[in-house]
Amino acid sequence: MNLAESNRQWLHNLITQGQHLPGQQLDWLNQTRQTARQLMASLELPHRKQEAWRYTSIERLTKYNFLHAPENDGTLPDTGIGEWILPDNGSYRLVFINGHCAPRLCDIRGLPRNVAIGCLRASMSTDGEVIQHYLSKQFVPSSPDLFTALNTANIDDGLFVHIPKNVTLDKPVEVLHLNLARDSELLILPRHLVVIEAGASATLIERYASHGSHAYFSNNVSEVFVNDNARLSHYRIQDESSQSHHLGRVNILQGADSNYKGVYLALGGSWSRCEIDARFAGKGAHCDINGLYTVHDKQLTDFHLNVLHNQTHCSSRENFRGIIAGSGRAVFDGRIVVDKQAQKTDAQLTNKNLLLSHDAEVDTKPQLEIYADDVKCSHGTTVGQIDPKQVFYLRSRGIDEAMARKMLCLGFAEEILEQLELPEVRSFVENRVQDTLFAPH
Repeated sequence: MNLAESNRQWLHNLITQGQHLPGQQLDWLNQTRQTARQLMASLELPHRKQEAWRYTSIERLTKYNFLHAPENDGTLPDTGIGEWILPDNGSYRLVFINGHCAPRLCDIRGLPRNVAIGCLRASMSTDGEVIQHYLSKQFVPSSPDLFTALNTANIDDGLFVHIPKNVTLDKPVEVLHLNLARDSELLILPRHLVVIEAGASATLIERYASHGSHAYFSNNVSEVFVNDNARLSHYRIQDESSQSHHLGRVNILQGADSNYKGVYLALGGSWSRCEIDARFAGKGAHCDINGLYTVHDKQLTDFHLNVLHNQTHCSSRENFRGIIAGSGRAVFDGRIVVDKQAQKTDAQLTNKNLLLSHDAEVDTKPQLEIYADDVKCSHGTTVGQIDPKQVFYLRSRGIDEAMARKMLCLGFAEEILEQLELPEVRSFVENRVQDTLFAPH
């Protein structure tokens, strides 16, 4: 059996595993799943001859025989979930274990009337019309994606947030995605839907974390809708174990005069890739996407960003920074497309990288495609090392070399960290950045 046949058999095993999916009585959901299965049959597995996967191989995935995660809360450690919860932020809290909601660990007491925050599976019976309207229907991706189709064919559970028109949520929504892979190599397929109606506002904090030493594959998809004049601050923290494999796709659709601010952090994982696809459905919208990735020995972290400007008077800012140490490897592929009708577009894309060793590697490819003639756009990238003169300057003032290098790395990351407007989130991330880069490996 050649490599292509072996990979196709690997995918076939993922598809054909029997499991009971919710919503069997919903014709629209059955049709959505069936369409995704048919799409999968026509798509090939990603390989390096495809431009989107040019720098990233899926070989680390295909060597495992992943099994669909069972529907249970798992066995938590004696300390419960305390070590994974952000301290003192007074948020509404949802917890998912291996992609399934764990109601006994959630806390949404005091939720304002008509606001829906919960799990997708249960919400199909209470908010079915909203879910049917948005789920896998309103956002048309730039190209078919096999792993998104795999997720769609197995829609089961995940996050559901619906903020009604003109409601400003009084507290952040904190979502813990905790993966417990102890006895087998699990395939985890959460599906998330976030809808912010016209004039509404909310803050969403997501953290992907791990407990246990077994390998697993989290293939998660999020659909985010920020409607006319709505606001969403979205912090997404990938902080998983050194045995984890993480593929996240976030599709963002913004209405007129809306504002989306995302801060994406990739701090862990053996193999991780985050694909962000943002576009506009009305004029005057602003999209602000910031990212920080820290990569150490034997880690691969990949960010793919597609921003489509297809409306007039819209603006976007994309700013990503990477710190790569040891034999780590990072990929950044950022693309902004300005359609012919998107006059008065203002878009800027920046990627900067800091290499801390001779074996560290980054492949960065910022792209800007402009088909309109009245725009203000720019893009750029840098790759460098710590300046020895800056280290010498700090050492001349009594700071040892290790601390000097740490201070310079944190200073490099500061431009992204300062986008975290909640102090408890920022403090947590700063500590995790230090842990991932400077703790013994």
